[in-house]
Amino acid sequence: MRGTRAAQRYAKAILSLAKDKNSAEAVNKDMLTISKTVLNSRDLENMLTSPVVKDSIKRSALLEIFKDLNAVTKGAIDILLENGRINILHLVAKQYFIQFNEMNNVRQAIVTTAVPLDKELEAVILAKVKELTGSEASLKSIVDESIIGGFVLRVGDLQYDASVSRNLTRLKRELKNNTYVSKI
Repeated sequence: MRGTRAAQRYAKAILSLAKDKNSAEAVNKDMLTISKTVLNSRDLENMLTSPVVKDSIKRSALLEIFKDLNAVTKGAIDILLENGRINILHLVAKQYFIQFNEMNNVRQAIVTTAVPLDKELEAVILAKVKELTGSEASLKSIVDESIIGGFVLRVGDLQYDASVSRNLTRLKRELKNNTYVSKI
């Protein structure tokens, strides 16, 4: 994706400054809000990427939308505007979140289920991830009805598949192999 390397560099610099100012957590919350808002608003994304809209309008719009930003986050927006890189704001926010989690040894866990998770089950899954990996995790939940039931858990390059569809596929394969062997 275009701008990813630049976003990583900006995020690294912002994180370094935020750590120095003891506001890394507050900036992380800001970046999560910015990332979610930009991804959910096509109009905001179009405004940020438009060469026609003046930087002063972009800045005032961002500060109006995100009223309670930390000073480091406001400074980051100003730097992106000065450097003509405000179009990658959502990528910078995403990269900041990733680097912040790495710094705090928090891993991303992705769980796929057939139905939405409730808070109680999320807590159980997060406890299991901590037990398996030894580190905290943020949980991203995906609903995929094709797995029928159970769940698929991914943490980094580890995957645990306890889905009903996987078990049915395995059973089908075993039955097919046993039938084939008995015909010979």
